[in-house]
Amino acid sequence: MLPPIDRDSIFTPEQILENRGRVAIFIDGSNLFYAALQLGIEIDYTKLLSRLTGGSRLLRSFFYTGVDRTNEKQQGFLLWMRRNGYRVISKDLVQLPDGSKKANLDVEIAVDMMALVGSYDTAILVSGDGDLAYAVDAVSYRGARVEVVSLRSMTSDSLINVADRYVDLEGIKDEIQKNPRQAYTSRPLGESENGEGSAEKPSSGERK
Repeated sequence: MLPPIDRDSIFTPEQILENRGRVAIFIDGSNLFYAALQLGIEIDYTKLLSRLTGGSRLLRSFFYTGVDRTNEKQQGFLLWMRRNGYRVISKDLVQLPDGSKKANLDVEIAVDMMALVGSYDTAILVSGDGDLAYAVDAVSYRGARVEVVSLRSMTSDSLINVADRYVDLEGIKDEIQKNPRQAYTSRPLGESENGEGSAEKPSSGERK
């Protein structure tokens, strides 16, 4: 029996970028935020968009997140994102019995990925949530490539198994983090009052 093929090893990075065609980016905001906390970095979203696009033709970049509409810092961040290349898809945070707040946007991500099949050649999913594996598999059967970008320790094995390419955020963190002393006028969504944490916990911490 032949050994399994490492799909990333048979193409150079340049060939992968050449074969991507038009790309669509789908970012799970909460998952990315917690990955950044694990890495000890703050994301520069301009650098992130540039790194993910990689010179390919960009159809659209979606950013999915839960919001507290009374939080002016969050609203300021959303406005910045909308004006800097992102289509923001938001849902109000819901308070759970234990006092935490959560907004699950897996359905929105899956529906958008499927609805746009045919308009893009490569989907770039920034999430490690195994609940999205079925959507990724369905998109692949429709003829699109899917790249998954996430932190390995927060990524479901089932998601990696159905992706055409996997990129560990650990390996690109220097390319997407803010420079020292660089700051946005507001910080990412779900932050606490001191601006350091989030009320929403990621659903993808366990590998499935």
